[in-house]
Amino acid sequence: MTTPLPTGSTIGILGGGQLGRMLSVAASRLGFKSHIYEPGANPPAGQVADRVTTAAYEDAEALTAFAQSVDVVTYEFENIPTSALDILEALKPLYPNREALRISQDRLTEKTWLTDLGLQTAPFADVTDAQTMAQAVAQIGTPSILKTRRFGYDGKGQVRLKSPDEAEAAWADMNDAPSVLEGFVNFSLEISVIAARSQDGQVSAFDPGENVHEDGILRTTTVPAKLPARFQTDAVLAAGKILNALEYVGVMGVEFFVTPTGLIVNEIAPRVHNSGHWTQNGCAIDQFEQHIRAVAGWPLGDGTRHADVVMENLIGDDMDRVPALAAEGNVALHLYGKAETKPGRKMGHANRITKG
Repeated sequence: MTTPLPTGSTIGILGGGQLGRMLSVAASRLGFKSHIYEPGANPPAGQVADRVTTAAYEDAEALTAFAQSVDVVTYEFENIPTSALDILEALKPLYPNREALRISQDRLTEKTWLTDLGLQTAPFADVTDAQTMAQAVAQIGTPSILKTRRFGYDGKGQVRLKSPDEAEAAWADMNDAPSVLEGFVNFSLEISVIAARSQDGQVSAFDPGENVHEDGILRTTTVPAKLPARFQTDAVLAAGKILNALEYVGVMGVEFFVTPTGLIVNEIAPRVHNSGHWTQNGCAIDQFEQHIRAVAGWPLGDGTRHADVVMENLIGDDMDRVPALAAEGNVALHLYGKAETKPGRKMGHANRITKG
């Protein structure tokens, strides 16, 4: 039987960005302390956390001291070095587990694992050099998209191919990084399911959200999604299947393409997810509290949606609109406290209540 952490315990969070910030706020609402581990100085999460360790992920001494100061370790991003995880896991519980990280850190591993689980993905092929690139294009065809197997987010680390004669240039853009070529999916919309699994195997999913991306970056998530009921059920069941297969603990984002023949899994993210920010104003228990509950060994909360919401990311100069957004009575602002506004940088988000 799971022993829940008592209030006053400390949640260790790897990563000090906006997700770590909102996890820290959720932890404090439940009476927990938070300790952020982040290589960069003055991270957004540091403004709300109880404690911050500023050190590299290669600093064994700092990692050890961090682990000894917390009761459980979780994370806000996937690309944590294996060597750091080795040190932390030997000292304190780590949620979600290493297997979830191993799979999600590599796009080829992830897609292979998903298809082995019986879920449908876009056609894909491994690319390691110019020869395998040519073979992949012959197999997958065009249009298609070449993505680095590791790292890359918000449209980075990927190149679109409109015709086979673009293959050589696309591979050159990867700078020899191991990659995967994905076939084009003819989809009607993109959705995501934010789901959670507790330490004792309880699974709970929020309503699917409908996502719109611009330049590879999420622009809006709308709930309810314009989705037939059977697809809503299929999406939630697929997310639950993934969580259970991984014996996962915490919140995960699962992105899908909706096609005439069914759902195609785009990718999984073993953490709280940008497309789940709507839950902060659409549900009594949001994704951040749900994650803290899970990693702390508490029962999961009721994630039933009580309002219709459009979440909009505030990117770069969108911050100029903050005064106008603040004047709207049905908009809740969530700003990340980032010192510098940059093009393409997520600075905050706004949740607009459209019905509730």
